Amino acid sequence: MERSNQTAIPGRPLIFGEVLFDCFPDGQEVMGGAPFNVAWHLQGFGVDPLFISRVGRDERGAHVQDAMRDWGMELAALQTDAVHPTGRVQLTFTDTVHSFDILADQAYDFIASAPAIAAARQVRPALLYHGSLITRGAAGRETLAALQTTIEVPLFVDINLRAPWWNADGVRALMRGARWVKLNEDELAALRGAACAEDDIGEARKLASEYGIERVILTRGEQGASYVGTDVVSGTPPPVPVLADTIGAGDAFSAVTILGLLHGWEPALTLERALAFAARICSQRGATAPDRALYRELRETWGV
Repeated sequence: MERSNQTAIPGRPLIFGEVLFDCFPDGQEVMGGAPFNVAWHLQGFGVDPLFISRVGRDERGAHVQDAMRDWGMELAALQTDAVHPTGRVQLTFTDTVHSFDILADQAYDFIASAPAIAAARQVRPALLYHGSLITRGAAGRETLAALQTTIEVPLFVDINLRAPWWNADGVRALMRGARWVKLNEDELAALRGAACAEDDIGEARKLASEYGIERVILTRGEQGASYVGTDVVSGTPPPVPVLADTIGAGDAFSAVTILGLLHGWEPALTLERALAFAARICSQRGATAPDRALYRELRETWGV
């Protein structure tokens, strides 16, 4: 592995939030949800995350459990719900642009705090990752708060603004106390206003300063991404020869960013690898696939 001046973070990442099925117009269903996608990729890279979520006692929930077992993921923190169904999102497309219809009152909205904390206490946690969607309901907010209070580890917050499931005050509250915050240029503009069109790096710096964030991770789709902190590191992704869809590209980027934090990679190296992996994911349908050869190739190349 390459030498680095960055400090590695020992332990296992806690990944908290939704698992759901992306339902395509042609009837195909692919497991997804930003936290699940991140956990899936980290498992592929050999990190062994603890995924904290909840599924229904239904066919989709059983499929999630089987897929996690087959992929080698631990199920100790995956709760089951006898009342609410496993999450679903209906996708619609215009060319390669996708929109979401995220159903309400899904099993992941009701993750219980006691078993989540009990499972987290059984591991040595490195960091806690969560998105913003999981806080749309009272149970999600309460369990997240309990985890943050009980398991004191750095926070990685992934901002995913999905109408109508967010408000500015709630998102601002999530960013307080976070060490790393990831969001895209549209989400930054929604939170900071029109000035972002002129200077998104400047607005990201202000966001970091106002909330005490060590690094704002700003993504711009095919235009690339920047890590904004004391210094600014920017990069552009490699071309995607055959674009299938962009679903889950941001989650792939997040997973490799976390991988870099855990291994202590330099920011420029982490960014290069995160952009490259996100581009690879754009060549497949959906956010996850049990492609062991892909992860094995990258692990050998990266030395992890």
